[in-house]
Amino acid sequence: MTQSTISQQLARLEEAVGQTLIDRAARPVAPTPAGERLLGYARRILALQQEAETVLGDPAGTTSIRIGVPEDIVSAAMAKVFGDFAKRHREIRLDVTAGLSRDLTRRYRTGEFDIVIVKEAEAGADCRATFPEAMVWFESTSTPGKWSDPIPLVAFTPGGLYREAMFERIEHEQRRWYIAFSGSSLHNVLVGVEAGLGLSLLPRSAAVGYRVRPYAAFGTEPSMVMSLYAWENAEPVTELVERMSAVLAARLDKPEPSRRPKNRR
Repeated sequence: MTQSTISQQLARLEEAVGQTLIDRAARPVAPTPAGERLLGYARRILALQQEAETVLGDPAGTTSIRIGVPEDIVSAAMAKVFGDFAKRHREIRLDVTAGLSRDLTRRYRTGEFDIVIVKEAEAGADCRATFPEAMVWFESTSTPGKWSDPIPLVAFTPGGLYREAMFERIEHEQRRWYIAFSGSSLHNVLVGVEAGLGLSLLPRSAAVGYRVRPYAAFGTEPSMVMSLYAWENAEPVTELVERMSAVLAARLDKPEPSRRPKNRR
């Protein structure tokens, strides 16, 4: 820029802020106190501009894939799938939500999730993969083996899939019952059973690592299914769906040991 152009720009800037910014009598020319204050803001503006250019030039996290899964599906193996996928696809941000299957299904159908794993009595026609999940009645290993009438039950809060299936079965047995303990998570329910608060109907794989055993008096229970749904049928969603399906298949062959929270003193 020529000296005259710089002088014109400075004159406009001084007029805009209503302050003299340059001490023209000084040799060499120096900023006035007001000019020094403005220089600080100017440097911050330029730094923000450079930061914005850097961020917008990096594609990391510019696209999201929204995933819904039941709580007990968020295993170490599934988390590794998410982590490896995120490393290979830096432009994609995975938003993972854990919750109850019925709520996850509703949110998937309304478009809140791109991929969802749900537990249900029967898989829908549009599922991408489905796997049977063995269901078992459990009691504490410290329970004598004979329950009073009415039978105490340990259940999920209203809306849980296992809760209603449990009620249907016990009423089919023509047994009286009451809710002795309600838990909002699978861990809480299993701890309630482990403590001897009552019986509960749960996936066989979920009980690994807890001091519970099958309640033989009720015999076998029809399996439920774990179903995986996805709206898109193109890469990279297909890659993620295949890897998530592989984790579910492996889970049925060899249940992953439960990671129980450590007691904090």
